[in-house]
Amino acid sequence: MSDLVKRLRGRGWRMTAQRRVVAEVLDGEHVHLTADEVLLRATARLPEVSRATVYNTLGELVALGEVAEVTTDGRAKRYDPNARRPHQHLVCSGCGEIRDVHPAGDPMADLPDSERFGFTVTRADVVYRGLCPACGRAAGAAGAP
Repeated sequence: MSDLVKRLRGRGWRMTAQRRVVAEVLDGEHVHLTADEVLLRATARLPEVSRATVYNTLGELVALGEVAEVTTDGRAKRYDPNARRPHQHLVCSGCGEIRDVHPAGDPMADLPDSERFGFTVTRADVVYRGLCPACGRAAGAAGAP
C-alpha cells in the first residue's frame, strides 16, 4: 500500500477505487505529475476513471494538505505528494523535470531582517534552476563546433 494511501486512510478519507488509483499514481519520491499525466496513468490502471474525478480528487488532496501544487515558469501545475516533508525544488530549464531537494540551512533564516520590510514571513519557497544531465548534454552538443 502506498504511503499516500496510508495517510489518507488514517485521516478517514473515503477511499473509492477511483480515488485510490489517483493516490497510488501520485505515490513515490520526485513525483511531480500534471493532472493530465495523472489521468493517463490512472486510466491505464482503471479505465473507467474520468477526467472530472481526477481533477476533483487532486483538488481535494491539495485542500487536505496531502499533495502540493507546484508551478514553475508558466508551465502546467504539477502535483507533489511530498507535501509533509519540507523541501525545495530543482527544475530543469530545458525539459521542466522537477526534483525534490533538501538543502542544508534554513531559507527563512537567509532573509535578513532589513529585507523583510515589516512582513511576518511564514514560508519560503526556493526554486533552484539549471539543466538536467540530458538537457546539459544536448546543449553541449548543440554548441559544439
